[in-house]
Amino acid sequence: MTGLTQQVAAILGISQVVTWEDHSTDPLGQRWPGAISPHTSLPEAIAYPETTAALAELMVCAHKEGWRVLPCGHGSKIAWGCPVQPCDLWVSTHRLNQTIDHAVGDLTLTVAAGAHFQAVQTQLAATGQFLALDPAYDRTATLGGIVATGDAGALRQRYGGVRDQLIGLSLVRYDGQLAKAGGRVVKNVAGYDLMKLMTGAYGTLGILSQLTFRTYPLAEASQTVVMVGGLEVMSDLLAAVRRSSLTPVKLDLLSAQLLQDLDLGEGLGLAAQFQTIAAGVAEQVARLQDLAQPYGVSSQRLEAAAETHFWQGIQQQMHPQPVTPADPAAEPAIVAKVGVKPMEAIALIATLTGPLPTARIRLHGSSGIGWVRVAADALSASDVATLRGHCQDHGGYFTLLEAPIALKQTADPWGLAPDVKRLMGRLKAQFDPQNRLSPGRFGAL
Repeated sequence: MTGLTQQVAAILGISQVVTWEDHSTDPLGQRWPGAISPHTSLPEAIAYPETTAALAELMVCAHKEGWRVLPCGHGSKIAWGCPVQPCDLWVSTHRLNQTIDHAVGDLTLTVAAGAHFQAVQTQLAATGQFLALDPAYDRTATLGGIVATGDAGALRQRYGGVRDQLIGLSLVRYDGQLAKAGGRVVKNVAGYDLMKLMTGAYGTLGILSQLTFRTYPLAEASQTVVMVGGLEVMSDLLAAVRRSSLTPVKLDLLSAQLLQDLDLGEGLGLAAQFQTIAAGVAEQVARLQDLAQPYGVSSQRLEAAAETHFWQGIQQQMHPQPVTPADPAAEPAIVAKVGVKPMEAIALIATLTGPLPTARIRLHGSSGIGWVRVAADALSASDVATLRGHCQDHGGYFTLLEAPIALKQTADPWGLAPDVKRLMGRLKAQFDPQNRLSPGRFGAL
């Protein structure tokens, strides 16, 4: 046991530390190849603090000793973005999974950052409520990881992004000091808006310890309409849906390969989910089908188990995850988060599927934000630059989140503009002046 491991064990207890020699038996330790360059030094241990006080004490020690720290939750997104520079210690909030307060009448929920997304949804469902988030790797994601990566999902169509759901947070700074912003009241606007900074910061500015979200009542009824047609027809149909008074909670464009994987026909897909009272859902579904009829697209209505299976199938195709720990890992792939102006979304699908006909693409119809998944050898660094240029020319971005290390070393995963880099560098210097939290996650700032 190294000196670092002994110090961590003295603070947390031996049961809350995994030495790197034993990382292959630890679910989080098994994910290291995508997070760290294979030619850099490896951490000495993984720490699992079980209280905010223990996390703060650990970070005081890390600051005093000059350790570099990689914060994470369950690790499902630990490989997103640039591989981090060498770290001495990984700190997981996975065991900070308590529910602190659920104000049912006020529609707010306060949890520790390691709270498991699905467990929280199950807990809320018992009171007729839910969190309006639809993240990648929803079976393993923690709420801290969802906030750290800004991963809202398709429900942003109706409810907005992660920052729109977050009304308060607490974090542990690089030096172990505690900081907080917002509160447990939906209309709380006091203080500096740290929520915006921490959403999508990937653990580079502090370690999230506690989060407060707004919750929403579960809908009485839910139905999904899936329409399939050619590119031009679907472009016109999507524009008509946007102009209409319809209010879907999800509105997703699905590529031909993704439709084929789901056995839903050939062509481009448009899926709209409606959730409200039963009469309201029935009316909106009927109006959408009437709206789509002149365009000659095929249409099918899904509800109950068929609807659940459809949306779960999309998640599994875009972000495969083992059903049980014994299942084999997903095939290596390149996964990019993309964005363009909403009216350019279908053109982006055409641009991508021309050279990449088997690309799985899911774009949110009213925001132009979405996901692209292709084989691990499908893109070169020059391909990434070309696709990024196309997205940027149309008001968006192309972020390489999952990819072989070799590609990330030759293609900048983020493609940040110089002015953005300078701003982020100044923020990093204020929040982590010694660059010890997730060093290098955004590249050189």
